[in-house]
Amino acid sequence: MKGVDGIEVIVAHSERATLRVGDTFLKIDADPQRIERETAVMAMATIPTAEILWQQPNVLALAALPGTALGTLEAPSTASAAAWSAAGAAAHRLHGSPPPPWPGREPDETASELEAECEWLIAHEVVPAAVVRRNRAVAEAAFRPYAPVFTHGDLQLTHVFVDGDEVTGVLDWSEAGLGDPLFDLAILTLGHEERLDQVLAGYADDVDIDVIRGWWSLRSLTAIRWLLEHGFDPTAPGAEVDVLLARM
Repeated sequence: MKGVDGIEVIVAHSERATLRVGDTFLKIDADPQRIERETAVMAMATIPTAEILWQQPNVLALAALPGTALGTLEAPSTASAAAWSAAGAAAHRLHGSPPPPWPGREPDETASELEAECEWLIAHEVVPAAVVRRNRAVAEAAFRPYAPVFTHGDLQLTHVFVDGDEVTGVLDWSEAGLGDPLFDLAILTLGHEERLDQVLAGYADDVDIDVIRGWWSLRSLTAIRWLLEHGFDPTAPGAEVDVLLARM
């Protein structure tokens, strides 16, 4: 770490923080079990991840990945169509690999959370009631039978690094486990609906687009309160509120 000019805060809130110190990323988590699980999942992943440098109870040190993130939620992505297709292919490879032993979230738990968050959004007038109700109806498509697979669980485009047209690695595996493969595809394309066809070209499986739209709505409805309480802005251009408005 000699010659480091300073420490860059990548993201920080009450549950966890990620810092960059030179070419090393330090992921600090209030829950040591989450760090242990993330380390175990990365070892099982069949797609590129960051190199683990060392681990302590609440800290995971990772080497920087080559390339740049696929994009950000609030701005158009400058990555090529081939890079987005490569991200879809990586997701497909992960979904087809032997799954971890951890069970995913139960549909009843997700449905209960959705109802509670919709009530909160309307009661606090964060989003117009008509927008909430419309997206609640769209979200219903996500509640259908599916075969659980190995999912990343938080496959945001900021977590997928590419160099040219190739995926160089995927970050932040703390939510990984058995889950809905279309949830991963929805999170990857959240706010970037125009890139969905490119992702699906790489994914190369038949996909129900209505289910992905359902997850876009469900994820946005259930995330807004958490984002506000942790210092993030879901009303930024292209962010969660815009995703909800797009369904109108």
